[in-house]
Amino acid sequence: MYPKGNLFIPASHGRLEAILKEPAGEPRGGALVCHPHPLGGGTMHNKVVFRAAAGLVDAGLITVRFNFRGVGASSAEHHGDDEKIDVIDALDYLSETYPNEEITLAGFSFGSRMGTEVGMSDARVKRLISIGTPVDKYDDFDYLENLRKPILFVHGDRDEFGSVESLHKLVDKVAASTETELVIFENCGHFFDEHLNELRDTIKNWTLEQIQK
Repeated sequence: MYPKGNLFIPASHGRLEAILKEPAGEPRGGALVCHPHPLGGGTMHNKVVFRAAAGLVDAGLITVRFNFRGVGASSAEHHGDDEKIDVIDALDYLSETYPNEEITLAGFSFGSRMGTEVGMSDARVKRLISIGTPVDKYDDFDYLENLRKPILFVHGDRDEFGSVESLHKLVDKVAASTETELVIFENCGHFFDEHLNELRDTIKNWTLEQIQK
């Protein structure tokens, strides 16, 4: 049986199924996590998304992960580009429910493509995390050259959708205009098998460092 979320976020097309987790103690901000491609089986329950969200909660952030349109109990159908509107709708919910909280936006694979494009120009988002950036699947990540917010890239050296060489080229361009950090795990593919706990800790530690600046 498909595991359900614990809330529905109002969306322009109806609703987005989501899961919200609050940290123990006083929150240090909010966070949103975007999942991989729906046509590849991507959902908010993906193990990488789950660990990324856990790392953000560990860092003290109120964290929402959600299903893009057409996934799980979210309304409408997958489109491929309109998912960026879903990201905006989820940001609206997070910022309206928890006003005045800085937002960290993270995305895995397709979710990183949708999330970074929205987050780089949305004033509510203070920092970005791009996990398994599919630089060889989508050749249009050059928009990140205009990024002016801190960004963390987390990647596996055997990623099937983005070679380390291609990612380094992108990161070098982005680093010319903003603060970047690149963490590469050895003997690691796109889905971070055997590296999920490291992924969680990396996201937690980088986020804490950013918050404390």
